Amino acid sequence: MALVGQSSGPVAPLDPNILNQRGSLFLTRPSLGHYLATRDELLWRAGDVLSLVQSGELKVQISQSYPLAEAAQAHRDLESRKTTGKLLIRTKD
Repeated sequence: MALVGQSSGPVAPLDPNILNQRGSLFLTRPSLGHYLATRDELLWRAGDVLSLVQSGELKVQISQSYPLAEAAQAHRDLESRKTTGKLLIRTKD
């Protein structure tokens, strides 16, 4: 299991033996800084991903889109866990 983000707050303590008892499972909390050595590498990898998005090979699903005037509502929806996927706050309609 990879833990990314904490929209609902800190994760409760976990007994590592539970992971072993259930089949050598593991938990990781990835951080971008541990996977990239330099800014150049970040730009290279981001460029690869954005090229795939631009070509249509990688689809980005946006679950909800809010006008900038409703940014506070977007934050409330995110904080109350009413959303899944990506939220977009747009500056132009």
